[in-house]
Amino acid sequence: MNRNVAIVGMAGIFPTCASLTEFGDKLFANESLIRPWGEAVALGKQVRSSVSGYTTLEEAGLSAQWSKSLPGYPDMYFDVRERIPYQYMATADIGSIWAMLSSMETVEMSGWQKKEVESERTGISIGSGGGGHSVLRPAWNSFFNEGKKSRNIGSHGVDRAMVYRDTANVACLLKTQGICESLGSACATGLSNIGYAYRMIRFGLQDRMLAGGVEGTSIETFVGFDAMSVLSRGYEPGKSSRPFSKDRNGFVCSFGGAVLALEELERAKARGANIIAVIDGYHNNADGDGDMFAPSYDGQKRLWRGLKAQVPGLKPDVVKAHGTSTPAGDSIELFSIASELGETGYHISAPKSQFGHMLGAAGAVELVASLLMLQRQTVSPCLNSEELSSEKEWVQEQEHWAGTMEPIAAFRDLLPTHAVKKEINQVVSLNYGFGGTNAAISISRYGA
Repeated sequence: MNRNVAIVGMAGIFPTCASLTEFGDKLFANESLIRPWGEAVALGKQVRSSVSGYTTLEEAGLSAQWSKSLPGYPDMYFDVRERIPYQYMATADIGSIWAMLSSMETVEMSGWQKKEVESERTGISIGSGGGGHSVLRPAWNSFFNEGKKSRNIGSHGVDRAMVYRDTANVACLLKTQGICESLGSACATGLSNIGYAYRMIRFGLQDRMLAGGVEGTSIETFVGFDAMSVLSRGYEPGKSSRPFSKDRNGFVCSFGGAVLALEELERAKARGANIIAVIDGYHNNADGDGDMFAPSYDGQKRLWRGLKAQVPGLKPDVVKAHGTSTPAGDSIELFSIASELGETGYHISAPKSQFGHMLGAAGAVELVASLLMLQRQTVSPCLNSEELSSEKEWVQEQEHWAGTMEPIAAFRDLLPTHAVKKEINQVVSLNYGFGGTNAAISISRYGA
């Protein structure tokens, strides 16, 4: 009941990128995928921020049939490139379509055959932080504010916005027979679903799993975070996401998705699969301090201890940080990492510096970035982190603080501003979310 788990496939929707290869090329070329977002710009002074990492319908090979009776309501989306059969588009919002496209590519990379996919030993776990907004907002406005009949919404308002729509659409498309669930844990959602899938295989309940997270492009989601005053502002797009920087002032709200194929290691080896990496261990927990939003140093240290208990001798070459670019989050995360791993011998990567915070998709997309680091033996950068503060952080001024009193600038060598070539055998990927949820996974190069 303690089986080893391999990652044998990965794919996703990445801002400004037409493929997984292009995504990797841009990450390691120190490029930013963040740009002005027309929908946010059009809101003018109603919002503070106007940049995002996003993918348009056209870039994803999609189009929409807009309702004639409900302004702004997409009656249905279409796959211009004819990858998804027509009948599976009617039940999907943008995020679900991305999940289906990513799953199809991931299965192709994995080498799974039809009989393996359409099996009760193959499950799905894909989640999102939120979704269906582009369907729900115009629908409810027409019904409650304009007094139009419910039939104008059509017969798919429910399934295009239900919580587990992403998994449901993929399961129907691929005809899988195993576990069919979605976990939601705010900005840890993508990694939580992958961790759940890992446990299902490790404990013998499934042999294969498709798992990940998506966050469909949504101005409604963007506005919600803008209202909280947590989004980056005042910088040009490529400089706006700046984890660990002295002048960081918030995250960039972005959108995308990724799905990974997980398989029991011995089965993968027996069929000659291309094993991208093996999963050493996964741990998750809650802060337990009753605070919905503030990060917890103690909670994150307990997360590390839980992962170390599963992975004896844990010694990552890279830590992929959550690194949102918020004043509170970055300092506590950096200090908790250093307290557990020391101050030398590894690098910290912050992919959000290049494409922003993809919310429910973040954990999955950033694990793909971690896998690309293993494949290309290159650390992706903490872009825009040239200036680090040599002053104490707010948390170090608190009476209860028991961590380091060194400033962030003291950890300069851990935070590369450009991609670094080096030998990478093990990566730990971290993600956190509202409500005090924390998740960590360790992956290693197969055979290392």
